[in-house]
Amino acid sequence: MDYGTLRGLVALLILALFVIIVVWSYSKKRKASFDEVANSIFEEDDLTKQNKQSHLDKDSKQERK
Repeated sequence: MDYGTLRGLVALLILALFVIIVVWSYSKKRKASFDEVANSIFEEDDLTKQNKQSHLDKDSKQERK
């Protein structure tokens, strides 16, 4: 096998991997998972809620003094 044939096989392998990744990423089975991950940035997590609550508690204590 010469260098040209090897380069051709590597190019075909890369093309096949690209097609597989595109088909996987646009499959209907993955849509719900990807939508959930995409919207996760807009959801508040527990730590953010706790930080906001502790900040509000500190403010209310300072106002009482």
